[in-house]
Amino acid sequence: MVDTVANPILLAYNVDPRSPLAMIQLIRDPIDPAAVLDSVRSTNAGAVCLFLGTVREFTASRQTRALTYEAYAGMAEAKLAELEAKARDRWPVVALTIVHRLGDLELGDIAVAVAVSTPHRGDAFAACQWLMDTIKQVVPIWKQEIWADGSREWVHPGLPPAADPSA
Repeated sequence: MVDTVANPILLAYNVDPRSPLAMIQLIRDPIDPAAVLDSVRSTNAGAVCLFLGTVREFTASRQTRALTYEAYAGMAEAKLAELEAKARDRWPVVALTIVHRLGDLELGDIAVAVAVSTPHRGDAFAACQWLMDTIKQVVPIWKQEIWADGSREWVHPGLPPAADPSA
């Protein structure tokens, strides 16, 4: 719990807890959802919302074999810190953690984790959804789809979708 013990996500990922980005992480190792969840638990919060974005096998009608995520780290961390501050302004956030994985991911791997705790569930759900939706729209993290046929395609929510080759 954030208000009574050392933060487990900071310990798990060897992050200095005095860092202004301590609750925002871009990592290349697998995300530990239990550590993310524990990082926002608090006796001051009656609600905890955890979102996990995972690598799915199909995007529309195309089969995915794997994904690669890359980021402009400094800019992505700054944008994530900005979103954290906006979320804290909009909702009564007790604790908030965002962890995004970079590098090569296989089917089923966790690509992103967003956890929010608030006094009541409605705020936790709203903040978590807003954060995830906004991360996908504005944070400079790019995804490369590696399709089952061996082809590759960089995609980003801000870019128009590529034509479906099976259409």
